[in-house]
Amino acid sequence: MTPGERRAAIVDATLRVMVRQGIAGTTVRDVAAEMGTSSGLIHHYFASMDELLAEAFDRVASDDLARTAAAVASVHDPVDRLSVFFDVYNRAGDDWGMQLWLDAWAEASRRPALQQTSKRLNEAWQSLVVSLIGDGVDAGVMTCDDPDAAAWRIISLLDGLALQAVAHGDLVATDDATRWARAYAEDELALPRGALRSKTGHET
Repeated sequence: MTPGERRAAIVDATLRVMVRQGIAGTTVRDVAAEMGTSSGLIHHYFASMDELLAEAFDRVASDDLARTAAAVASVHDPVDRLSVFFDVYNRAGDDWGMQLWLDAWAEASRRPALQQTSKRLNEAWQSLVVSLIGDGVDAGVMTCDDPDAAAWRIISLLDGLALQAVAHGDLVATDDATRWARAYAEDELALPRGALRSKTGHET
């Protein structure tokens, strides 16, 4: 392998371990065992476990962001774009993906590189919602005096409900979580009820 390929293989192995054991439970020894190699090889490519965990989390979270941005960009109508955002963003329907986010938030205060990565990605998600709201306001189909604050409220509600759905599925069902978030966004943006109904047909 080239150095770049070896580094990517280490990140791949780290992700597999992270999904099984969580971020806090992932060690250099675990990653080395996953690859069938020595811990020394991991240390050769990554200065710290924090750096490795941050890069692994960055890869999967950035892929999610890129996928969502591409999905909304393929839709012309501003309201439909926001509805598609909800369809694709739905972390509550992706237990392992949401679990990685929960782990990252929990570990961020102890791992500076992971904190910086999760903060940057959260800001990128919020910026995407700001642009969607701005498009709707410009088109005259949404009403919002402060898209920046509204986007943070929508993102925070989505993530809070997704946390409940993943951690306590018997208390908050995934379909309820996404439906409540859509209804909140409709009220926030002065949209008619049902305007942000799912385009996938998976939600009532």
